Amino acid sequence: MRLPRSLHWRLVVLVLGVMSAVWLAAAAVIWIDAQHELDELLDGHLAQAAALLVAQQSISENEDHETIDAPSLHPYAPKVVFQVWHDDVLALRSANAPAQPMSHRRRGFATLAIDGIAWRVFAARGAESDTQVYVGEQIASRAGILWAVMRSALWPMAVALPLLAVLGWWAVRQGLLPMRRLSQIIARREAHVLAPVAVADAPTEMQPLITSLNGLFERIAALLESERRFTADAAHELRTPIAAIRVQAQTALITVDDAPRRHALQATLAGCDRAAHLVEQLLLLSRLEQTAAPPAAAVDLSTLTRQVVAELANTALEQKQSLELAAPESCLVVGDDALLAVLVRNLVDNAIRYSSREARIRIAVAKEDGRVRLNVEDSGPGMSEEQLARLGERFFRVLGSDQAGSGLGWSIVRRIGAATGAAIEVRRSDALGGLRVVVTWS
Repeated sequence: MRLPRSLHWRLVVLVLGVMSAVWLAAAAVIWIDAQHELDELLDGHLAQAAALLVAQQSISENEDHETIDAPSLHPYAPKVVFQVWHDDVLALRSANAPAQPMSHRRRGFATLAIDGIAWRVFAARGAESDTQVYVGEQIASRAGILWAVMRSALWPMAVALPLLAVLGWWAVRQGLLPMRRLSQIIARREAHVLAPVAVADAPTEMQPLITSLNGLFERIAALLESERRFTADAAHELRTPIAAIRVQAQTALITVDDAPRRHALQATLAGCDRAAHLVEQLLLLSRLEQTAAPPAAAVDLSTLTRQVVAELANTALEQKQSLELAAPESCLVVGDDALLAVLVRNLVDNAIRYSSREARIRIAVAKEDGRVRLNVEDSGPGMSEEQLARLGERFFRVLGSDQAGSGLGWSIVRRIGAATGAAIEVRRSDALGGLRVVVTWS
């Protein structure tokens, strides 16, 4: 049976179904027990009647051996028959009894059919005489008595079932009242309202649901607040390169000399590149925060790091910086190759971008104690303890740096590290004096 979709009606159907099943099982047990007791009682009556007839025939026997038909004295009499045989001759019988012996047995009970009617027959024989007695009763009469007994016991329950259905429906409706209140509260709530939900007199079973719902509202509120801050900060950061591009474009329009105009156009292109880079960083960070971690796979960190360093080598050569890479032939980590490439590129690019000319930048990939480590350190100016504490905040940049940037690189690095299960440690480099970043995969 398919249950209704409504929880209310589902509970009503289940409760009434269980009640009906129990009622039917109880009725079956009562029926079987009543039938057994009734058979025992009526069989006892048959045996007593047979014993009485045997005793009477032992006291006074019919010497003429003529069959005597007993009169019918009660409306129930046709349903009961008896025969008394003396010396294999029918001496006494009820008016509706046949002329032949009712049973082939001499003693005991038997269930048999006489003229198409089922009878329960008890046979008894005198101890000291040749007297045979048969007493029988129609099986249908027993069923009628049993049905009469059961009818008186079961009809109150049959009448009570509809009343139980109505009361069960009302009881379930009252029991689900707190849930309906909760649904009404949620339905009337505005989309921007994320305050905790409170339901008066909420039952214990609803408390986990309300707690989970309030937790969801809290997480949504935190996410919306983060998105509002992110949008405001992004708008502020984008305003600067766009304003710079506008100024350079206006300068190019009003400048007559080729050299200043060319310089203004180059500055315009640089501003466009900075704005494009900022947009790419914003989109990447947004995807990282709104989606789950990508499927992990085995990635060769050594090969990936060599590719990234090769791509950024020209930028370092322009600054006359030295790039040192130490990596084994193969070193596998579990993660997403695209995200890991972004992580390595941001770390190496930051080292190149914020180090001075002719600085040393050292990149190392190694596997120690079952862990894979990526080490990026430079001989740049480094960062103070206060600056290290704020590292990773969105749009945070070290003051005094003449390099263009969005301040999102470290936010992206930390988000990728969390998504790939990597621990990131930032401190001062003891060997080179600048900044050292260690990324560890367990």
